[in-house]
Amino acid sequence: MSEQTARRGGAAWALVITSVAGFMAALDNLVVTTALPSIREDLGGGLHDLEWTVSAYTLTFAVLLMSGAALGDRFGRRRLFIAGLTVFTGASAAAAMAPGIDSLIAARAVQGAGAAVMMPLTLTLLTAAVPAAKRGMAYGIWGAVNGLAVASGPLVGGTLTEHISWQWIFWLNVPLGLALLPLARLRLAESHGTGAPLDIPGTLLASGGLFGIVYGLVRGPVDGWTGTLVLLALFTGSALLVAFVLYSIRAKNPMLPMRLFRSRAFAGINAASLLMFLGMFGSIFLLSQYMQGVLGYSPTEAGLRMLPWTGMPMLVAPIAGILADRIGGRPVVAAGLFLQALGLGYMSAVATADASYAAQLPALIVSGVGMALFFAPASHLVMSSVRTQEQGIASGANNALREVGGALGIAVMASIFAAQGGYETGQTFVDGMRPALMTGSAVVALAGVAALAIPTRRRTERRTAPTEPTPVLETAAH
Repeated sequence: MSEQTARRGGAAWALVITSVAGFMAALDNLVVTTALPSIREDLGGGLHDLEWTVSAYTLTFAVLLMSGAALGDRFGRRRLFIAGLTVFTGASAAAAMAPGIDSLIAARAVQGAGAAVMMPLTLTLLTAAVPAAKRGMAYGIWGAVNGLAVASGPLVGGTLTEHISWQWIFWLNVPLGLALLPLARLRLAESHGTGAPLDIPGTLLASGGLFGIVYGLVRGPVDGWTGTLVLLALFTGSALLVAFVLYSIRAKNPMLPMRLFRSRAFAGINAASLLMFLGMFGSIFLLSQYMQGVLGYSPTEAGLRMLPWTGMPMLVAPIAGILADRIGGRPVVAAGLFLQALGLGYMSAVATADASYAAQLPALIVSGVGMALFFAPASHLVMSSVRTQEQGIASGANNALREVGGALGIAVMASIFAAQGGYETGQTFVDGMRPALMTGSAVVALAGVAALAIPTRRRTERRTAPTEPTPVLETAAH
């Protein structure tokens, strides 16, 4: 076998392993939402407990993302990826076998911690395995799989719950995880970051700050934005993040070098990612309820009708990745964001208590194409905006901002929905959903404006090429 063939085979295996692992981590963000009534019937617990089966995962996942990336850079990305995958798989089995609501919440928190270590390293490992000329297409496929996971979470959860049992939303991860573990050991090459010592103060400040912010955002719509604990969490989290920024500016080897944000490419794509997830997560949260609670579809029927949106990334994202390789990621990402904004705005305009599927279909297709165009080149822009040794923490920071954006989106959309409508009738639901979707549309359009601030590919390459070091790679174990 020639060296070129072996390298191509290694890249293909890396793409499969990292895409499936990313799918598992992203899927579990929203997979539980449609299973909550069945979980309550089996395990009991009040509304507060049920909400924590969703929030516990979001919280640990968002809080530990940057720490997971930093640990991978320091101790070996493949090694920590395997560790995170092991924890995630074991916690999934524990969640499926949970005898009570408290043990389910605990398993979900551990699941999120494992995902936080695993998820940011998927992009770094993929980048190390794929030749630079092919990365756009590889990121496109990776982004398509992850976008499909985020958008199809309610469908997968609802279908498994409706036709088998809610436990299978967690059992699904176990065979996938067990299959990936030996493949990761044999087929992924080990790599490291800069070799700098672990930034303990920065890790503690970032983790504490993210915990406060995400906790406040998750609990705000439930406990009220003026609740003492919510305000305390948001204030403390904000203060710790400010302290993290000030510390990182002065630190010798910071976990997240603040100089990265001087790059318009890095700052622009991260701002666009946060705003995109804010608008998209909140919209999916409401639209999945609209199709079931107002239009009367079962979870499976609702998921199938959303396929023109949620399934489009599988068709369009690989093409978008090839386009990004040829013309640069900036125009593709910006076009995707503006299309997503147009789709959400159109959906807001046509949504009624008895809207036909034909009326909604154009909005779903436009949104799906827009989401696909965003996911593929966005990852490429993140990874190409920093030096090779910094790609791990860049991926972790981008994923953390996406998670904060998702939590913020659900919080903002739920608050607008509650202020303008409610669950009393189909019409009151639509009255609340329409202004929320318009807000989501405006936020995603703002993300498109942020994407336009990213420099063109030639200017970025000219600026970064002289300092681009060679990846630090070891031979994969066989």
